[in-house]
Amino acid sequence: MTMRKLRMTMAILAMMAMPMGMNAQGNIHERSEQYVWPDDELVVNNLKQWQDLKFGVLIHWGLYAVPGIVESWSICDEDWITRDSTCTYQQYMDWYFGLADQFRPTQFDASQWAAACQDAGMRYVIFTTKHHDGFCMWDTKQTDFSIARHAFRDDPRRDVLKFVLDAFREKNFTIGTYFSKPDWHSQNYWWDTYGKKGRNVNYPITQHPQRWQKFVDFSHKQIEELMTGYGKIDILWLDGGWVTAGNRGQDIDMPGMARMARSHQPGLIIVDRTIHGPYENYQTPERTIPEEQLNHPWESCIPLSDDWGFVNHPRWKSPQRVISTLVEIVAKGGNLVLGVGPTPEGLIQPEAVSRLKEIGQWLKQNGRAIYNTTITPNYHDGNIWFTAAKDGGGLFAIYLLDEGADMPTEISWTGNVPKKAVRLLSTGKKLKTKVVGDKVTVVLPKNMKKESFALAL
Repeated sequence: MTMRKLRMTMAILAMMAMPMGMNAQGNIHERSEQYVWPDDELVVNNLKQWQDLKFGVLIHWGLYAVPGIVESWSICDEDWITRDSTCTYQQYMDWYFGLADQFRPTQFDASQWAAACQDAGMRYVIFTTKHHDGFCMWDTKQTDFSIARHAFRDDPRRDVLKFVLDAFREKNFTIGTYFSKPDWHSQNYWWDTYGKKGRNVNYPITQHPQRWQKFVDFSHKQIEELMTGYGKIDILWLDGGWVTAGNRGQDIDMPGMARMARSHQPGLIIVDRTIHGPYENYQTPERTIPEEQLNHPWESCIPLSDDWGFVNHPRWKSPQRVISTLVEIVAKGGNLVLGVGPTPEGLIQPEAVSRLKEIGQWLKQNGRAIYNTTITPNYHDGNIWFTAAKDGGGLFAIYLLDEGADMPTEISWTGNVPKKAVRLLSTGKKLKTKVVGDKVTVVLPKNMKKESFALAL
């Protein structure tokens, strides 16, 4: 088989190489069961400000966008991942890493991303600087495996991270950087001397401590680049929770990493995902919402389609579904970070842009019930969710209309009896209200738009 034919075959295989269940729920990271408040007062204050933002975007963009496959999981050799058996694992690896010579996003426009996310009502961004495949989306000096050293190297925008963060700063977003602790391209993590053994380091660290130390040093230097070369960073979002001392001795020296990062970025929020302790400053349930309210910082991370990055033929969530998800999360005390994956050319798809805009239009009308709110003890009754103004300015009731359902003529709930006139948040219109004991019934105006809505109580 010629190299050209092999590459064409690999491209087809890549599109087919979806990890089993990945499109729907695969490889989900659960949240930690416990929480430890940080003892740095500046970090605590920054966390409280972050909690007020409520809605952010998580942008996955890397080599995996070129063929449109699910992040970099297809190069992992765990049993739940499927690949076509007509090629060898090494052939697939060679093809995948070779995508660096094809990734040339000539239409890359970070300002389009930032504008779309601002229109959605989002207020913070987490950008994937490096996924588990080790391909860096900034001009790192620690490896040549970056967008700045391959097919995009001659483009003035090759230091992609700079352009992304600058574009979102111009829109006053809080800035976060996602960083994968494992690095499957590094010979100090996946060493060719050994065969692959799943997602973990593939050699015994106790027998090769110097090699592991090189990996730790490499990781710290990359984090330092992110913390020193790209302006103010508010959040360091660390993925790959299996890289921890308690798992095969994968001690990446989190205390040292945190001290170094905060020496450059005081008050930095650090999210060492799923690792209970002082460096998981907020919890990150993936694709799920906790069953009950939580009284510490947390964030549900959920993609706009079924997948985090760009894929061919995505299945999109409706704006109403995203709004309903956001409302439930906020009523339970959390934030929502919505996953959006730009195309291999460097743009957010029109289907995503239109959905984001519709979400934002709803938030312009009802955002007072979302932003800068806090939880209230009685937070849910049927289709109605409750939030409280952080400044003590009263309660909000948010009615979630089921998709395809007709608007009701009136709504009722128990508890949270209004202390003043009930008004439609979008217009300020006073609504007829009846209170019997602790049951509240509100009559809705005729010809209301067929969508969810918020009330000021």
